[in-house]
Amino acid sequence: MAELIDESSSIESTTVGVYRTSSTVKGGRRFSFSALVVVGDRNGKVGLGYGKANQVPQGIEKAQKEAKRKMRAFPLQGKTIPHEVSAKFGASKVRLVPASPGTGVIAGAPVRAVLEMLGVQDCLTKCYGSSNPKNVVKAVFDALDQLRVRGKVETLRGLSLEETTVEEAVRRGMAFMPQKGGEKAQAPVNTVGEEQRGGRGGRGGPRRGGPRRGRGDEAGAAGGAGGGEAAPA
Repeated sequence: MAELIDESSSIESTTVGVYRTSSTVKGGRRFSFSALVVVGDRNGKVGLGYGKANQVPQGIEKAQKEAKRKMRAFPLQGKTIPHEVSAKFGASKVRLVPASPGTGVIAGAPVRAVLEMLGVQDCLTKCYGSSNPKNVVKAVFDALDQLRVRGKVETLRGLSLEETTVEEAVRRGMAFMPQKGGEKAQAPVNTVGEEQRGGRGGRGGPRRGGPRRGRGDEAGAAGGAGGGEAAPA
């Protein structure tokens, strides 16, 4: 759960994990705690911190201060990443794939914490190898270091580039997203098989065999047919 730690700059923090270690001394066991925290402003800046203390709250506070000092800015393409990236740290490998608006963040807890604090709302991810949260989070930061936007690449190369597939997907996807806060996104309409459903007695279509009669209607019809004949003299 995100926690607001600085109201002036809207900086929030998410605790990825809390770990306990113990050392055996003459009087018994002595416990210490460490915390892994991700801090960001949900607007392109995020940082990672790791703190140790004899108590959990103090360890989280130390990690938050370190993460706040190490906050860095990363390029984004709207609410997703500019292009696909992969990175490896230790035995963990992470792959980040951009997604169109409305997809959401498809990721596990460690990767989701970093992307949400960064401000990414649409992204596909996949982790390979070890699932150690410490290595996974560091692999995500290594992947974010590889991100480049089209404007920066044009400046470095000294030429103009065409619109990327990610920019096109974001532009097309924004047409279906709500422009105001109270509106809802447009839902796709399924029109497959409308004719078949209408012909087989679906909603709004004619029923097979004509209107259904009840037993009372059949009895009344039979009585009316018999009453119409002339009685013998």
